[in-house]
Order: sequence, then C-alpha cells, then structure tokens
Amino acid sequence: MSDLIQPKILKGFRDFLPQDEILRSSLIEKLTATYRAYGFVPIDTPVLEYTEILLRKSNGETEKQVFRFEDNGGRDVAMRFDLTVPFARFTAEHREELYFPFKRYHIAKVWRGEKPQAGRYREFVQCDFDTVGSDSASADFEILALMKAALKEIGVEKVTIHVNHRGIFNRFLANINCLDKSEDVLRIVDKLAKVGQDEVKKELTEVTGSSDSAEKILDYIKPLDSFEKTLAHISQLAGGEAEDSKRMRDIYSMMVATGIEKTYVLDPSITRGLDYYTGVVYETFLDELPSIGSVCSGGRYDNLAGLYMKDKVPGVGASIGLDRLIAGLTQLGITEQKGSYLDAEIYNQDEGMSVQYQKAAGLLRAEGVAVEVFPDAVKMGKQYAVTEKKCIPWGILISKEEAESGKMTLKNLKTREQFAGLTAKEAAHKILCK
Repeated sequence: MSDLIQPKILKGFRDFLPQDEILRSSLIEKLTATYRAYGFVPIDTPVLEYTEILLRKSNGETEKQVFRFEDNGGRDVAMRFDLTVPFARFTAEHREELYFPFKRYHIAKVWRGEKPQAGRYREFVQCDFDTVGSDSASADFEILALMKAALKEIGVEKVTIHVNHRGIFNRFLANINCLDKSEDVLRIVDKLAKVGQDEVKKELTEVTGSSDSAEKILDYIKPLDSFEKTLAHISQLAGGEAEDSKRMRDIYSMMVATGIEKTYVLDPSITRGLDYYTGVVYETFLDELPSIGSVCSGGRYDNLAGLYMKDKVPGVGASIGLDRLIAGLTQLGITEQKGSYLDAEIYNQDEGMSVQYQKAAGLLRAEGVAVEVFPDAVKMGKQYAVTEKKCIPWGILISKEEAESGKMTLKNLKTREQFAGLTAKEAAHKILCK
C-alpha cells in the first residue's frame, strides 16, 4: 500500500505555471506604475480579520461567501472577501498617522466561497485604488479616469465603463414609497444582466408587493441614448435636481473636458449590490466580451469607515479583478505568453567552456541583456526544446575560436537567422533593438 499523497488542490483555487505568473506579474507592474502616476501609495493588511470587522455591515449573501472559522485561540475570524472593508478598518485604526485626503492602492489576494465558473474563482487577486478624506466630484472623477488609464496601460482599450449614482436611485425609490425595501431592490436590479428583465420584474413585484412599482423601477433603470438625456430622465423620476444629480453633471463635465467621455455610459441599472456604497457606482465591461462580467468596479462609500470610528471619512474607489480580466483577455487572444524574462540563452556545447560561457553572459548582462547559460552540455535538441518552452527569442553559440577572440554567434530563434562574429556589445545591440 502506497503512502504517497495524491497531489491536488481545492476547487476554485489554482497553481500558476511560470507563463501564467509572468503574465500576472507583468500586468501588476503596469497597474502599479499607473496608480503611482496618479499619486496613490501602497498599503497592506492581514489576510485574516475578526469576523465582526468584515461582516458588521453586510448582507446575507456576503456572509455565505466568507471563509470563516474559529482559530486556535477561540476567536471568530474570517478571510478578507475584498480589500475595501479591511481598508476602512485600516483607516480608522491609523487615522492619526495618515494625512487626508489619503490615496492608497492595494494589490493582493482575497477569498470568496462562491461557486467557481469561467473567470470566477474562490481565491483571486484584486487591484484596488481608493481616495479617502474627500467628498468631491474631483475625487470621484479621478477614480473613473484612473480606471480607464490603468486598463489602457495594460493594453485594454475597448471597454465601456457604466456609471450610476445610488443617491438618485434612493430618491426615486422614496418617490414610489419603496425606500424601506432599497437593499432588496438594489440586489435584484444588480442581477438584471444575469437573469433578464422578466425575472427581475417578477422578483421586484414580490419584494415591493406591486407590479406597478416593479414597472416604474424597470422604466427608471432603462438608459436613454446619451449620458445627459439619461441623467435628465432619472433626475425627473427622482423628484428633480438635487446634489446627487449635480455631482453626476460635474463628473460628466470633467470627462468632456479631458476628452474621455465616450468611454462612459450612464446606466441606471448599475447599483452594486453591496450596501456600503452611497454615491457614484460603476462597472467596466470588455466591449468584445461583455458576458464575462465586470472587470473593474467600485463606487463611493461615505459611511463605511464610520463603522469603526466616530468621525465621518468619505471615500471612493475601484477594484480591478485581475483574474477575471486575464480570463477575458485570454479568451480574446490578446495576451502575450512568456515562459521567462530572458532575452537570450547561451547554449552549452562543451563542458570545458563553462568559464568562457559565463564570461560572455557577464559581458552581455553589463550591456543590459537578460541572459543565462544552459548548465549542462546535453544534446542541442534538448537545449533548444527548453529554450522554446521558455519563449526565449535569441540563442547564442560560442565556438572555441570565437571565445579566444571574444566573439559569439547570435541566432534569432524565430526566423533561424544567424549573425556570426559579433562582440558582446554588437550582440546586445541586435537583441535589445529587436
């Protein structure tokens, strides 16, 4: 009987091979650079939090998704299901050490015990950016602008960002005497894209107790053919102009002023089911693959930090769901597969030339080339096969004669074209100039 344990991982969790992790790391590096360019700074928080911290303001659906257990000390703890609630706790706990407005980014794993499906996992990476300490249209707009800029930086330009304002929606619900059912209504409307209008109407009728109210809600959430027309329509249904509708006009004016307004759509059906959102909310869809769901979402949550401190600290932010985004990009065939970070491989044709190979590698690295020496003088076919799996673009062959004169032969592994008798500087120039 074998004592070997079968290697396996939990459903909804994954290992990442080098080509997958290189892709994730590359995207994270680009996102990080963009966040920093907008003035955001990094923080980190623990994976585990007291359950009361994470779930004090949440609905039943959230509680069902949380990985929760009793630790060895008998404490009720849970793994973070997003990065926003821990950030609210972080803000309250460190408010004397922070400055306001405070702009943070946080790229880390979160865990949700939901049913795994395409682009949706139980362990995944979120790439958050938030501003706390400012309740202004400028802060709202900056998050929306950064969403577009960050996605563009990683090569995603064909996107539409759907925007709405929970304040206008709440005024509308008050107008039709359904404000006391707002949380249920928000969660039902949030399912529109998944379950369709008929099912949403059925559930709204059950919740509100009136098919007339359900019809009015469906009329409200249907966008018109422009941002401005839609805003005028929902403002009227909500009882007229107010601070929330003015906020949306100010945000739209900033979009127009910066020339990015075509990326954004005012969509009254976007509600973001989580009940800590209080103002502007948004979701981002890939134009060529909307079925995969939102790849970047968020909103304003002015009262969230108030759960942990007496002072009100307004906040607004968004989160890029990296794993879902990568799943979408892979499906669209627009991700670049790399098996390593190397520019070149020095092939080992002779064990006795290890010193010369390492010398050549040192000279190439001094010129900025990422290069390695194949460690063993095995058959060239095997060395080429390994190089191909690593997606290395250039190979380097060094004969004894070339080594004596400080020269080498450079081979383009894609075209098979060779360049003999090059110095390290000449080889580096060809490699780095592509």
